[in-house]
Amino acid sequence: MDVAPQIPRVAMLLADPARAAMLWILIDGTTRPAGELAFAANVSAQSASAHLAKLVEGGLLVAEALGRHRYFRIASAEAAHLVESLASFAAANRPRPPRPPALVRSMSSQFLHARTCYDHLAGETAVQVLQAMLTARWLIPVGTEFEPTPLGMERLTALGVDLCQDCSGRRAFARGCVDLTQRRPHLAGALGAGLLALYLREGWVLRTPRSRTVSITPKGQVAFARMLDMQ
Repeated sequence: MDVAPQIPRVAMLLADPARAAMLWILIDGTTRPAGELAFAANVSAQSASAHLAKLVEGGLLVAEALGRHRYFRIASAEAAHLVESLASFAAANRPRPPRPPALVRSMSSQFLHARTCYDHLAGETAVQVLQAMLTARWLIPVGTEFEPTPLGMERLTALGVDLCQDCSGRRAFARGCVDLTQRRPHLAGALGAGLLALYLREGWVLRTPRSRTVSITPKGQVAFARMLDMQ
């Protein structure tokens, strides 16, 4: 999906609180039934069906029928990136004094520190990791994306990161995704997904059931400290 032409339409879809709530529930990449999404958005089943139809039509969600029930998930990494970026932009540009945004007013310190954003890590830790990679010249900015240097390729391979998560070229290798709470970019794209896979595989982070929040383990605290002090 070419997201740029979709921005005005997606912004209109996100302007509705019920649709925004449904998308925010699904931004962790899970698949949820329509009834659960209706409950989360505090709307009737009939109203939820109409909202979900608009989100599917807008290319943000895909629907799957299993028996008598329909399940929904974020359509793609690009759709998740667009939702997160627009939510961040909206929160950052509210008139002052701001009314607490519905999406962020109840965020816990753990959520602010580390969470998932679709298939990659977000939050304070993720922002710091990207900045450390740029400072150490593992990555260099090229337009709106990042490219690995020879040093970066060597170090990422040594860590065990899959550098060919999507070798078809259908998705960006590495790009910045503006963090909703930090207002600075964390790492998205195929590399962001590869890093999260590494963190989970090596036991650096643990997922929280039915939540975007992740817990950084003692092993992960040591590993992230080394990454943030990379040379």
